[in-house]
Amino acid sequence: MLEKILQWDRDTFIYLNNLGIEEYDFFWSTVTNISTWIPLFILFFIIIYRKYPKREALFVSLTIIALVFFITTATDMTKEYVARLRPNNDSQVNTLIRILKTPTTYSFFSGHASSSFSVTTLVVLFLHKRFKWCWFFYVWPLLFAASRIYVGVHYPVDIIVGALVGVLSAFLFYTMYVRLIVPYLRLSRP
Repeated sequence: MLEKILQWDRDTFIYLNNLGIEEYDFFWSTVTNISTWIPLFILFFIIIYRKYPKREALFVSLTIIALVFFITTATDMTKEYVARLRPNNDSQVNTLIRILKTPTTYSFFSGHASSSFSVTTLVVLFLHKRFKWCWFFYVWPLLFAASRIYVGVHYPVDIIVGALVGVLSAFLFYTMYVRLIVPYLRLSRP
């Protein structure tokens, strides 16, 4: 069963990666860089500080920051433990694909997918009743994760698992916020 999944993963990756067109390389190379998205992160915090009272906005922001540290650590630890080669570093695959980036770290699971889906999901959970357009934020993780196949550094399973871990982590942190922080904020209200 695992062999069939890995074969599907490899074949699907090669197929999707080879759909790339040179004219779009600059776009996808830009999309895959985290610094490209800094204005979006600033927008997240601006909206949070506009939609929540200042004190609560601070706790919401700290929860998001704690999630980022958690998901980054979980991703890095998993990559070191699993030690799956990235397609760009795998000699059986790298001659069959287009490679635009060449990271040397391991592949499973995608940090781009886990971090972007976790942050977006947590932001949406915090804002869905206060900002009706928050669902549009999912464009970011979808593009961000897809870019990793385009540039040749992640298999589809890396991205799918990363996205699932990210979404589940966001729900965990939101639940902890609701159960721990919200009662504290109510009790400490002047």
